[in-house]
Amino acid sequence: MNMSLRLLKSAFLAAAALVAAALMFFAWQYFFPVQAASGWSYRVAYDDVQKAAGLARAADGGILVSQELQDGRGSILLMQPDGDREVVVEGLSKPDGLLSARGGLVFSQESGGKPVSFLQGKRVSELFAGDQVQGLWDDGHYLYAIEDRKGNGRLWRYRWDDRQLSVVRDNLSETESITRCTDGRMLYSEKETGVIRELREDGRDPVVIDGLRNPTFMLCDEQGLWISEDSTHRARLLLVDAQGAQTTVLSFLKAPQAILPLDDGRYLIAEGGRDRVLELSLNKADGFRRELERSAKHEEAAEQEQNVVKGVGG
Repeated sequence: MNMSLRLLKSAFLAAAALVAAALMFFAWQYFFPVQAASGWSYRVAYDDVQKAAGLARAADGGILVSQELQDGRGSILLMQPDGDREVVVEGLSKPDGLLSARGGLVFSQESGGKPVSFLQGKRVSELFAGDQVQGLWDDGHYLYAIEDRKGNGRLWRYRWDDRQLSVVRDNLSETESITRCTDGRMLYSEKETGVIRELREDGRDPVVIDGLRNPTFMLCDEQGLWISEDSTHRARLLLVDAQGAQTTVLSFLKAPQAILPLDDGRYLIAEGGRDRVLELSLNKADGFRRELERSAKHEEAAEQEQNVVKGVGG
């Protein structure tokens, strides 16, 4: 009898220790601070933003942030430069993609049957119907919108001038973001497969980056291609340069979403898992060093090209 009690007590203590260890592990994942790569720093720009997702600039100043809540509880907030904030659109279901265009704001809702809409002033108008639309991109003539669906997602193209709507791709799976890079390539992400594809006219759309963990939002600028990973724990913000080298700029994020560049080399990153928006900065000395490195690489590539031409001519 005593032996049975001792065994039962030991089993109970072992189970309790496992539960405690699991709770400590999850607490560590949640509270462990975000880590920045060498040369980068961050701070909290806005807190108390429930499930922060989309980011955009307001036409008259300030920053627009979406709160990606479901069942009509979502909204879009305007963060004023003086620190005030106000709700500019409410009653939404998972508002996700935000994009400044034509003096207003295009926004999507990652919920079934919700339209892609346009906010101008105080008026919201429907542009076209979609189904779980997430990523948006605008080139001035066409608005692109991509659906985050399982196996039956579509990439839409909307022409502003005559409201013509066409499907560029269909049968997509968990495609969350689309962007165009400075070299003219248009890229979209596949969260489930962990890849980035290039949109091509022949429809083949080759993989250009793979091995990612739940890639979601993308941004292309002079630094390279920014990719956020929509993981609940230990997510990363990656930067891929023109040579394909990847740098983990931020790690230990919790469900990061949109990235928004600011005028002076800073960036905003929506961290939905912690209900906040971060501001990322590159240290000036490190930024100057990177410019020198890029210039040296460009000169080296030009010299190699000249040597090849001389060799062919000779």
